[in-house]
Amino acid sequence: MTLYMPLFRSCTTLRTLTQLHAHLFVTGLQKDPLASTKLVESYSQMGDLQTSRLVFETFPSPDSFMWGVLIKCYVWNHFFEESISLYHKMLYHQIQVNGFIYPNILRACSGFGDLGTGGKVHGRIIKCGFDTDAIVETSLLSMYGEMGCLYNARKIFDVMLMKDVVLWSSIISCYVENGEASEGLDLFHRMICQGVEPDSVTMLSVAEACGDLGILKLARLVHGQVVTRAIKSEGSLDNSLIVMYTKCGDLHSADKIFRNVTQRHTASWTAMITCHNQTGCFQEAIDVFLEMQESRVEPNSVTMMVVICSCARLGLLREGKSVHCFVIRKALDADLDFVGPALIELYAECGKLNYCEEVLRIIGERNIVSWNMLISLYAQKGLLKEALVVFVQMQTRGLMPDSYGLASSLSACGSVSSIQLGYQIHGHVIKRGILDEFVQNSLIDMYSKCGLVNCGYKIFETIEQKSVITWNSMVCGFSRNGNSEEAIRLFDQMYMNGIEMNEVTFLSVIQACSHLGHLEKGKWVHHKLITGGLKKDLYVDTALTDMYAKCGDLQAAQGVFNSISERSVVSWSAMIAGYGIHGQINAAISLFNQMVGSGIKPNEVTFMNILSACSHVGSVEEGKLYFSSMRDFGIKPNTEHFASVVDLLSRAGDLNGAYEIIRSMPFHVDASIWSALLNGCRIYRRMDMIKSIESDLVDISTDDTGYYTLLSNIYGEGGDWDEFGKVRSMMKGLTKVPGWSTIELDKKVYRFGAGDTAYLQTNEIYRILDNFPTLALEQGCDVKYII
Repeated sequence: MTLYMPLFRSCTTLRTLTQLHAHLFVTGLQKDPLASTKLVESYSQMGDLQTSRLVFETFPSPDSFMWGVLIKCYVWNHFFEESISLYHKMLYHQIQVNGFIYPNILRACSGFGDLGTGGKVHGRIIKCGFDTDAIVETSLLSMYGEMGCLYNARKIFDVMLMKDVVLWSSIISCYVENGEASEGLDLFHRMICQGVEPDSVTMLSVAEACGDLGILKLARLVHGQVVTRAIKSEGSLDNSLIVMYTKCGDLHSADKIFRNVTQRHTASWTAMITCHNQTGCFQEAIDVFLEMQESRVEPNSVTMMVVICSCARLGLLREGKSVHCFVIRKALDADLDFVGPALIELYAECGKLNYCEEVLRIIGERNIVSWNMLISLYAQKGLLKEALVVFVQMQTRGLMPDSYGLASSLSACGSVSSIQLGYQIHGHVIKRGILDEFVQNSLIDMYSKCGLVNCGYKIFETIEQKSVITWNSMVCGFSRNGNSEEAIRLFDQMYMNGIEMNEVTFLSVIQACSHLGHLEKGKWVHHKLITGGLKKDLYVDTALTDMYAKCGDLQAAQGVFNSISERSVVSWSAMIAGYGIHGQINAAISLFNQMVGSGIKPNEVTFMNILSACSHVGSVEEGKLYFSSMRDFGIKPNTEHFASVVDLLSRAGDLNGAYEIIRSMPFHVDASIWSALLNGCRIYRRMDMIKSIESDLVDISTDDTGYYTLLSNIYGEGGDWDEFGKVRSMMKGLTKVPGWSTIELDKKVYRFGAGDTAYLQTNEIYRILDNFPTLALEQGCDVKYII
């Protein structure tokens, strides 16, 4: 039979292998275990795993070696579950398992992610005495490392007596692949100290670790090791060094290595194009691709994916379509498995959403990444209903969305307040046992945006290892829903527990302080922001400006505003609002003029703030001027702008002018605008005008109890009790939201609801009365007051 071994090696096509198989069958040599085993292996190498299995199953009594070869063939072709199934069948038939089989079955366990079976195989290895075999031990180490069990991998490594370069490379790779780059480099240092000479495989992991850390000095030391030790720089190592320098921000060194490569293969060109793409040099990435075409080096599907991504970032629709045609013409990715997500991103960025859906139709159920990509892009562009439709389509097709798709769908649910679908997705997450932090944070955010902040808090409490993003999601959720005290309490917990905070943390808690009018707490947070060494952030500085202004410290607000080097329209608007609410109309107008003079175009909020400032102090002419100038800046007044002008005119007694404004409105007039006019009618005793607009008031339907209360009080004051009763009857079933106020005194914040009775110690109440004499004082041991 050994005479036939060269013939097997000469079979380069499936046809010649089939001819050899036929010859063996005719001569009866297929009954030889060695011949059948070689046939099993050869068919697998030709990609015909089905015939390999058929040869195996038709052999009378396969021995341990033949079982092992078939398992190896399945592992080679990434059929990991079938490999594990074959292993269990082998045990069932009581076939002796030799050391040759264990490395392959361990690879199948890691590839399939079956840690349970991997642990059982490890136990059998110990029982059978193969735990001292170097190859088996290295396979065990790799299995645990690939599944993130670094403790077990390190335990195996530490007990091994003979540690060669292969073993050191394996353990270093385990740590680097699991995000422990520093520990991986520490092991590399130990390896060098123990006199083990690294090879190119070792340096691949070390270069990746340096890139992950982004330390340029360290990257140059590693590159120096490659040069001084004369480690043969094969293509893969050159590519790793290029990527390493790119991640460290030294694109010049990356390009220098690339230019020094004598024979640039597809992988080298792809690495350089990818580096330009990842550093935001999208045009340079396309230029390198064009240079690659001139060099007549054929790209692969990965190359094309990166090039399409560069076109997407630059919004180059025409060029992107040309690349798409190139992919089709060269048949680089006929099923769009690789370039599909990139094409969806390209067409979405260029506004061709119908093209995105066509690409998704071609891909079908094969590539879940593309489905997730389209959901995310729809959500980012505000097409939230479309995002949820795609998510539902995934479900109907039996596709299981990953954490990325689930998080994007939850974000869309929160943005459109689709709580019912949010509940269903949450149920899906629970059913599948998904504990991914990304998904958990998205659930907290979704419930917070839908107003169910308590549901979000329950999820928050169940998370054991909370990252700063998790804390931020909850603090922001409380702040967004008006639970400012809870937001500050969570922030205090973060501070007391030494949890790292970032700009988002401070932004949320500053907004909570602003909502409560808690000036002293806001100052304390500002102090911690400075001492924490966080870099200047426009959003945080704008929030500080707003907080100080709303808390009455205009000097501090102006100080923060002045410190902002590049002010946005939001920053200007916040400062204008601050002066407006404190009645300093001249300062507000001056700021508005400065903003326009600096080239910043005001937006809807800016005009809302300046109109409110005019209304606050009764500056009628200025208010009219700014209202009419909105169109000069290309801004159409919305309901709030009209309501502010109507309120301004009504307070000033120009009720006819206010009514004319209402009649000129191009959209439906809601209760808030009519309330502004009615309030003016009440102030100036214009019952005649109320009679004239009764026909307009009949069709008003609102849940705002304030509107009905105001209208009924007007009728009551005018003695029209029949109308008073009718309006009051409309309020049945509506709940009045109680108002409340806060007073900060001696670094304490007191919160009062309208009509509430609060109890304080005598000395505290007298201090409050000194500052707020309108409070009514009653006698008693524990003095109480009523607002």
